[in-house]
Amino acid sequence: MPEKTSDVLDIGAGTGVDAAWFAAAGHRVLAVEPTDRLRDSAKTIHPSPLIEWVADSLPYLRKLISLGQSFDLVLLTAVWMHLTQQERQKAMPNVAALLKADGVMLMSLRHGPVPKNRRMFQVSAYETILLAEREGLSNILNIEVQSAQLINRQTGVTWSWLAFRKCKV
Repeated sequence: MPEKTSDVLDIGAGTGVDAAWFAAAGHRVLAVEPTDRLRDSAKTIHPSPLIEWVADSLPYLRKLISLGQSFDLVLLTAVWMHLTQQERQKAMPNVAALLKADGVMLMSLRHGPVPKNRRMFQVSAYETILLAEREGLSNILNIEVQSAQLINRQTGVTWSWLAFRKCKV
């Protein structure tokens, strides 16, 4: 986590919990959420002058990329498994391009049975690490943990937490 005031990008920000936490710590946050209902709710729940909200989505992030900004930290919390393998291949170069030199990307990957009526795909830490390394990102964290939610633990859901650092050019 950043020790100094940083520019944070929260892709798939949902209801804004992570964005709000970083803003409360004094970081500038750009929160990207494609779902109007979630984004509008998050703005109401977590009003902060340090959070800017953008409607955009993976894999292309066209609006975000057009802003020309780069970030010290990019978060993808419980997002990556909502993309197909082909979408992940298209998304990784776009996400990596948004990191500043020596910036960090932190992501979580859900493993286990897919809930009914959810758009979710199997994804491995190994595949994700290979995609990131192709974009000049070095893997600095790779751990797998049980789900924090009892019902998910009972069905065998686990999470991988991955972190990558962008190599200085």
